[in-house]
Amino acid sequence: MYFVTSPYVIKSLSKRNLCWKIRTDEKNIYLTFDDGPIPEITPWVLNILEQYKAKATFFCVGDNIKKNPAIFNQLVQAGHTVGNHSYNHLSGWNYLSKNYLENIGKCEDHLDSGLFRPPYGKITPTQILRLRYRKYTIVLWSVLSGDFDQKITPEKCLHNVINNTRKGSIVVFHDSLKAKENLFFALPRFLEYFANKGYAFKELTKEVCAKKPSFYKSSFGNK
Repeated sequence: MYFVTSPYVIKSLSKRNLCWKIRTDEKNIYLTFDDGPIPEITPWVLNILEQYKAKATFFCVGDNIKKNPAIFNQLVQAGHTVGNHSYNHLSGWNYLSKNYLENIGKCEDHLDSGLFRPPYGKITPTQILRLRYRKYTIVLWSVLSGDFDQKITPEKCLHNVINNTRKGSIVVFHDSLKAKENLFFALPRFLEYFANKGYAFKELTKEVCAKKPSFYKSSFGNK
């Protein structure tokens, strides 16, 4: 089970420690891609992003960087930012904080980033505090495409992102084999839809994430 948009109560309780959305009056969307780099997927994503002059943030799995260093270098050279997604795509709920942080540190050996996204969004309060002590910015999301869900249609995946994305939204896709069918259908159509409405696609940085959103003001209707 997963939520396309994160429940208000979870965001409001954790907004001081986690970045869910970017506060902005500009028509900016923050695209993110999890789980790569993958040879069959990531180069295609980079090509589509280039067509729309879009920048994005790739939350990379350390083991995939080790296996595919040329593709990782390609996305960095294209001007995208990278974030840590642990070395082995670990759920923080299943590991002691010590082991979890060691795995994150192992991923950091392969990239230089102060951004971290917990795989599955699963992380404990203790892990959050220890990562923040180490100066990580922990990034979650506003909109989850569900592209990894092979039980939904590509059209449903596209509906998820178009109907829920607003100014400042952090949107999650996956450059993974599991997401391929939904991703290949939804991503170019998503980019075209919002580009035609005058939106720009921006990369995340620690400074951008420091612009905390207000969850007490509805952003609906701001497309």
